[in-house]
Parts: sequence; C-alpha cells; structure tokens
Amino acid sequence: MRKQLNVALVYNLKPADANSSEGEEDARSESSGEMIAVASRTKTETKADTYAEWDTEETILAVKAALEQHHNVSLIEANEEAFQKFLQVQPDIVFNIAEGLRGPSREAQIPAMLEMLGIPYTGSDPLTLGICLDKARTKEILSFHNIPTPPFAVIRSLEEFASCSVPFPAIVKPLYEGSSKGIFNSSVVRATSELKKEVERIHSEYHEPALVEVFLSGREFTVALLGNGRRLQALPIIEIKFDSLPAGVNPLYSYEAKWIWDTIDNPLEVHECPAGIPTQLSDSIIEVSKKAYRALNCRDWCRIDIRLDADGIPNVLELNPLPGILPNPEEHSCFPQAARAAGIGYEQMINAVMDFALERHGI
Repeated sequence: MRKQLNVALVYNLKPADANSSEGEEDARSESSGEMIAVASRTKTETKADTYAEWDTEETILAVKAALEQHHNVSLIEANEEAFQKFLQVQPDIVFNIAEGLRGPSREAQIPAMLEMLGIPYTGSDPLTLGICLDKARTKEILSFHNIPTPPFAVIRSLEEFASCSVPFPAIVKPLYEGSSKGIFNSSVVRATSELKKEVERIHSEYHEPALVEVFLSGREFTVALLGNGRRLQALPIIEIKFDSLPAGVNPLYSYEAKWIWDTIDNPLEVHECPAGIPTQLSDSIIEVSKKAYRALNCRDWCRIDIRLDADGIPNVLELNPLPGILPNPEEHSCFPQAARAAGIGYEQMINAVMDFALERHGI
C-alpha cells in the first residue's frame, strides 16, 4: 500500500499562443477550474519552436490528476521563484517534468536546486540531464562505451566550417535542443552550400553551436524505458513510419512532422506501435537502448531515439530523460503510446515513474 505523500509537481507551461512573448498571462482549465500562472516572456523569444519543449496545461493537469490518486499535489512552476516555493512547500518528493528556463544546462536547474535543498525528486540527476541535452557530449560517452552512434562534428563558428569532414548526406541540428527544435526538412543537407546555410541558420537563430551528423539511411525507432537496475524494462518499440509523411520530404521526424503536419484534425499515421520488426532486430534495439540508458546514468525513465545504419545496426541518435507525455492518445506522444501498447494507462505510467523514484530514494 502506498504511503500518501506531499508531492510537488514542477513544470514549465507552454503559452496558449506559443508565439506570444509579452506580458503575464493566466491559463484556466474549464473542467478542473484550476489556474496555472504563465511566467512572463521576453520579446526576443518569438521563434515558432521556442516553447516546443514545454508542457501544455492539459499535460500538467493530467499528471497532477494521476499523482492525486495516491498523493497530495502542489504545483510549482520552474521559474526564478521556484527555489523559494520549494522552501515554502517542503514537499516529501518532487515529480519533475520541468525543462528549465534558459541555457545549455537548463534541464539541470531544478534537480540542482532540489539536491541543494535535500529534497528527493523523480528522474535523472543534474549531470545526466545536462549531458543528454548536449548532443555531442552524449555521443562522446556513447562512443567510449562502444555504443553505435552516427559520426559527427560540432561547428561552433564559421571559422571551423572548412574543417568539417562529415560526409553527405548529413543532418544539421542545434547542439542543445530537444523536441525536434531547430530540425526541419531543410536540415538534411547533400552539398557544401546547403550545409553552410543550415549551420548559419543554427548560429543566427539559436545562438549555439551546430551539430553536423551523418544522416543514416535506415529505419527509425524510439524506445521508452522505465525503471532502474534489474527492473529496467523497455516498453513496446515504436517505429517512425516515414512513408506517411508528405510526398517529397526527407525521411526525418522533423519539427514540421511532429508539430505541424501531424494534427488531431489531420493526423499522420507516423507511429507504428508495436513496431512490426523481427525478434532479433527488436532485441538488438532494446539491448543498445538499455546500454545507453545505463552509460548515461539515467534514472526512472527515458526515451531513446534509434536509427539503423546501412548495415542494419541500431545507432543511438539521442536520449531524452525528460520525455514528452501528452495525455491525449490522438496526439501521438511516444512514451504514453508505448505504455498503452504495454497495457499501462496514463495514470499508471505516471505513478510507475513515481514508485521507481520512491524505491530508489528508500521512501
């Protein structure tokens, strides 16, 4: 029987109008009557994908409702006032879905606060979260552990452009982003002129280095992992079905594919779950995913993106230890979709993450 605890749910709320950048707003759920304050935004944050990593009110309230099946839950936004609110609330444990405010180590900000205050929390620690958001550091660690990952280079300035030796076709990504931020159909490049244009776009729009990576030709999968130690389990594998994308685009799960083309009114059948693949390939994908999870010291849960190379070998593209968890099944959020395929409902999934964290903390 679970012990009822005082839980703080910490989050970053996506504005109702994700392109809106001014003022202090409020969002209200008509069904729950609850209000979640939205932090003030600066006028410079106006890109279409600025808030892609942050959660909707629907998601935040769905997680809260799931946790309230067993615990008392307080909401704390991951802004500049969060530290003081943790001191005031004094939760027994924090359920962390916060992406952080700014900077390449933003996902580590809340866990670092909590460790300083001695408050237990769900999910990975600041070091793992910081490393996993840095795609190059992640790939260096994977390579050290002999875990396949596509060859890459980091271009921090145009002076370094000439020394880039990554063969074509290549894909250009922002170094410190998630949720497909900065990854568009044009990100796949096949010529030096295209590469330079995309690198310049990353530098100018995201003000961060560009990761240039070999664009693998094989099928793509995503694996939701849940648990710790010997109890680590892989949920049913999802395949990204590129043949469902608009004609003529690159076989890539881009920002357009994830957030623009795939809508509730006009859904793309972009996910196949469970993936229709042979047992041997499934076992290989799960094995490499678990190796990556352990190599990066992930905890409680993580989603790992995998792509096959020309020889059919699973390569790790990246790890997301703060996976997206949209509650609406029609929105094709990978982690909940994999959980449903395993017979695990949304509320059960959220509480499983909490239970693994409680077990890990000895609570």
